[in-house]
Order: sequence, then structure tokens, then C-alpha cells
Amino acid sequence: MKVAREARSAAVVINAGSRRGAAARELAVHALQKAGVPVSAVHHVHSGAELAGTLDRVVADGHDLVVVGGGDGTVSYAAGRVAGTGVVLGVLPLGTANDLARTLEIPNNLAEACAAVAGGKVVDIDLGRANGQPFLNVASAGLSVRVTEALTPGLKRRLGPLAYGIATLRSYTRHEPFSARLEFPEGDHEPMQLEGLLQVAGGNGRHYGGGNTVSPTAGIDDHILDIYAILAAPFREHVKIARLLRNGSFIEHDRVYHLTTRRVRLVTEPPMPVNLDGEIAAVTPTDFTIQRNAVHVIVPQASNSAMFDGPHTPGAPSA
Repeated sequence: MKVAREARSAAVVINAGSRRGAAARELAVHALQKAGVPVSAVHHVHSGAELAGTLDRVVADGHDLVVVGGGDGTVSYAAGRVAGTGVVLGVLPLGTANDLARTLEIPNNLAEACAAVAGGKVVDIDLGRANGQPFLNVASAGLSVRVTEALTPGLKRRLGPLAYGIATLRSYTRHEPFSARLEFPEGDHEPMQLEGLLQVAGGNGRHYGGGNTVSPTAGIDDHILDIYAILAAPFREHVKIARLLRNGSFIEHDRVYHLTTRRVRLVTEPPMPVNLDGEIAAVTPTDFTIQRNAVHVIVPQASNSAMFDGPHTPGAPSA
């Protein structure tokens, strides 16, 4: 399949609970059908359990294109479900942050995103795994978990992307520094014992947190994880770091450790929750890995975010 119009059968799955999901349902289906996408099934879901069952059903039904509308957590879960199957994923950014769409250069405007699905090109992107659970953007422990807990649906609906800043400030005042050990099973780095941490994260994609950048060189098609750890510091130093988050240059700050790897194990005592693309879905100790070229996804023709390297080979080792 080169473009969505060549699909045999397309299923549309929209998370009606996402920030723009309820209002977008009819418009999205109409726009896709008008653009020539062969939509033969439409599903509206309202919970994670319903999403899991629906995705299992549409894959089992033999659709070769699944268009998913929702936030980053919804799309990441869908990517994990279709990874390695050859099913192509279309993305309609209907959440608050929509960082995957930003990485893939998919328009935030719904009509333009539908047009990109209909006339875009198929590429294959990497998928991160945290104890087997999928993530596309960033997995992290520390402050980000508190931020996720503070990001209530009402706050996101009222403020949109600004909700991230409000939630971060609220969470920062309650954060307690923690210790962590990073272990590298493939021996590409020496183990690291870090004390007094604000956050530890592993980035698969390029963007996270409503437009922040993992690092200046990060990409969702580079087959590596960008690992960074931010040390606790006086508030003024964190303000300096925060100003550098948008372009990723914060990794050069002397209170930040940064490295790249294909596999890392994060150990904390006591165990800590881990945030995967806005969903708290794992607990330390956590093994972070990269599944190379795992997901076939449609991006705009002009996007340079990823390439198509070839069909997935079942059983092939990950990078």
C-alpha cells in the first residue's frame, strides 16, 4: 500500500473521550470517505478496555488500514497492537498534546489530517517498549508521573496544551528527589547510580509534553533510545532547563545526563510508576527497548520524519 486509497478495507477507531474526540467523529469519517479512503467500519470507544477489544476485533477482521483518532496514549496503544502485523496505521490527532503528530508532521487541523491520511505516504517507525508495554514518544519516571496525575480531563479541556504548564508547576512543588540505577544489558555503557533526581526518561520519538524536544538529534526512525536524567536543583536552575526544553538543548545543561542506547534497565527503590505517553502503565524496575521499524504509519507526502525501509519480517530481531 502506497497511499490509503489503495487499502482494501479501512476501519476508523475514535476515542470519544479524547479532548476533541466526541466533536470529531462524524466529520472525520465523512472527510475520509470523501477523500477516497475505503472506510468499511467505524468504532467509537470510551475506555481503555473498550479500545483494546475494538483494536483486536478490527485487526482480526482483516482491515489493512486502521485510522485511529485520539491522544498520544490512544495512538501508542494502537501502534503496539498493530506492530509487526503489516496493518497500516493512520493518525488523527484529537488529544491535548498530539506529540506523535508533531513528530510525524501530521497537521493538527482535523480536515487537513484526514487529507494527509488519504493522500500521504507509508513509512515505518520505531516503537519503544517498557516492560513490553508500547510507547511512541517518551517513557519516564519522576516528575512526569505527578504531572500526568494532575492533568485532569477537565483541565485539559479548559486549557488545552496550556494545561501542561499548570500541571507541571503544581507537581513541582510536591516533588521529592529520588535515586535510580541505569543498567545497560548490551554493555554499551557502564552502569550509572544517580542520586537526587527530578526525572529519568527514555525517548523513542522526537517530541513530548506538548511540544518539547527529546534532543536536537532525536528521531522516531533512528533505531535508538535517547535517555536523559535531570538532577534536582534550585528552582532558578530548573527554570533555565525549562527554557531549553522546546529545542532539546537542555541535554547540554550541567544538571542533565544524556546518552543513547538500544536497551536500558531502570531500577529504583522503592518501585516507582512509569508514564508512557501520558498513561501510567508500568512500574520499575523497567526494561526499555526499541522495536525497529515496527509500525507502518501514514505521514504527509512532504514529511521527512521517517522512511519506509521495507516490510516487517516476523521473528526478525529488534535493533
